[in-house]
Amino acid sequence: MHTLRETKMIVNRLKHLLGAGSALFSTLVLWAMPASVQAEWALNLPRPVTEIARVQYDLHMLIMYIVTVIGVIVFAVMFYSIVKFRKSKGAQPAKFTHSTKAEVIWTVIPTLILIVMAVPSTKALLLMEDTTESDMVVKVTGYQWGWHYDYMEDDVDFFSKLTTPQSQITGSETKGENYLLEVDNHMVIPVGKKVRILLTARDVIHAWWVPQLGGKKDAIPGFINEMWVRADETGTFRGQCAELCGKDHGYMPIVVDVVEEAEYQAWLASQRNSG
Repeated sequence: MHTLRETKMIVNRLKHLLGAGSALFSTLVLWAMPASVQAEWALNLPRPVTEIARVQYDLHMLIMYIVTVIGVIVFAVMFYSIVKFRKSKGAQPAKFTHSTKAEVIWTVIPTLILIVMAVPSTKALLLMEDTTESDMVVKVTGYQWGWHYDYMEDDVDFFSKLTTPQSQITGSETKGENYLLEVDNHMVIPVGKKVRILLTARDVIHAWWVPQLGGKKDAIPGFINEMWVRADETGTFRGQCAELCGKDHGYMPIVVDVVEEAEYQAWLASQRNSG
């Protein structure tokens, strides 16, 4: 399976061999490559692994479909009007000053569209704020530039900071697979358990965000925000601080390991022993 960079290298070699007229051929080759080759071009949200993330994804797609249809209709009417009623065809401007029917239409239709969008949006917001009946609580504190995790019911806490070598950041060494997205201590949570996350900060405003888990909340000094996640599958999921918090804002990633209950309990025991 080729990466996009490898594919471009192959195409450049073909262009060199074929000489003149190869630009069109290389373009066709790029389009003919398997979808995996163009994975770096992905523009949609990452695959959700929690209930909240799925609701957010579905809401995102619903709104996208609605605005796409609106855009197509508006531009179709606009271009039709430009072509059909252009001056060169002798079109004359209308003489009326207003139309009650038109004003009712362009008021009622947008209102109905907003109601259609508001109903699922409200349901999503209510779901995101419902932290009741949680199985465990983790307090997350943002620092310049890293995170502190406190498992409040299990007497476990630790700091989590970026581990990407400075040589990769300066470019003197090849960048690793998880460039700027790896930390020394991962947050670990059990699969299928509702985790209530309390968010605050010690210095400036940060924001805790792991796209595949859903939700994004600010961590504000002197204030407690809350959110919750319940992952449906195991794996490692990565995120970043999503609030501009200073010169090293881009250097405070988040890594969450979702594991089975037995593995989670073993991890808790190892953390207590190391402490």
